[in-house]
Amino acid sequence: MEQCSIESMYELKETIAAELFAGITYPWEALSKISSFITALGSRLDSSRYEQLAETIWVAKSAKVAPTACLNGPLIVDEEAEIRHCAFIRGSAVVGRGSVVGNSTELKNVILFNGVQVPHYNYVGDSILGYKSHMGAGSITSNVKSDKTLVVVKNGNEKIETGLKKFGAMLGDFVEVGCNSVLNPGTVVGRNTNIYPLSMVRGVIPAGSIYKNKNEVVGKLHE
Repeated sequence: MEQCSIESMYELKETIAAELFAGITYPWEALSKISSFITALGSRLDSSRYEQLAETIWVAKSAKVAPTACLNGPLIVDEEAEIRHCAFIRGSAVVGRGSVVGNSTELKNVILFNGVQVPHYNYVGDSILGYKSHMGAGSITSNVKSDKTLVVVKNGNEKIETGLKKFGAMLGDFVEVGCNSVLNPGTVVGRNTNIYPLSMVRGVIPAGSIYKNKNEVVGKLHE
């Protein structure tokens, strides 16, 4: 599934975590490595630009962090990012340059590329969000199947066994997710795709498309 590859979905120049993706093909292969990667990278960050707040928490001096936000490590908050009131970062998170983590948003084991916005009541777990992707208010990633079996990425008759019990969503660069949508475990959304509000999404959604419902996914050029 070439469309699910890191090369097809992400501009790696737009994340401080680019090294995390070296030597792997699909972005979900990085999920198990996020925690240890952050700890290793954090120890190399420039102390003139990043402040170490705890043993495994590094926050850029230009970032804005509300006093009511809860930060747990391992965590890197990159430059000019904004962590707003009552955001809850459970740990194993990279918040990209200029990204916004908003009110009551929870992050766990995630990479947010630069310019990502998860600004209102979002849950993002075991997921990777590409450059300038945006999740509308109340939209979430569901990261565990109800029967607790391992997640399989499905695209029609094609399947990839991930071996992962916890796997939320992989969003490519410039993806827009509408308000109150649920991205089911193993969802992969290609670059420049829009998801309608109130959607329940699963499987692989092509790049450059508009997801209206599971039976109506159209290319943007045909709108």
